[in-house]
Amino acid sequence: MMDPDPPDAASSPDPEPSPTDEESAHLVVYVDGASSGNPGPCGCAAVVKTAGGETVFEKARAFGPATNNVAEYQGLLLGLEVAATLRARRLTIRSDSELLVRQLAGEYKVRSPHLKPLWRQARQMLAPFETVEIEHVPRTANNEADALARKALEKARRVDAELPPDARKQPRHKTFRLK
Repeated sequence: MMDPDPPDAASSPDPEPSPTDEESAHLVVYVDGASSGNPGPCGCAAVVKTAGGETVFEKARAFGPATNNVAEYQGLLLGLEVAATLRARRLTIRSDSELLVRQLAGEYKVRSPHLKPLWRQARQMLAPFETVEIEHVPRTANNEADALARKALEKARRVDAELPPDARKQPRHKTFRLK
């Protein structure tokens, strides 16, 4: 006979590592992106740490073709995804991309049509957090995320090199006729 009550959700195993509530209250997310060619194969990464500096989670992704700025935004989105999964309430985001930091802070307008949707998505993903600080840091202060993004970039390059030339995604160029 089947048990009519479903198992308690708290007893099911959690596939993601989860810090304690105190640790997850404030997380520091280092993000980076890398591109080979502009556009070309890309990699992005996020390193999530507690406020005390302990690494909680690292994640990288290979993709492309895209520009370096798109790769930077993809790194940010990856970091926000992880921070949301870890149920952070307060975030400090650190990036070596001055453009990304200043656009998110509202100091620069997002003029590029291919960055606007990524910026909107990032702003939506930031909304649930109680507080968010975003800081521009020198590349040397972002070396863990940079190294992971470069590893993902190498993977994207290998995949790109294995594709026949006619199967590679080409950047879309639109031509408009003026009347």
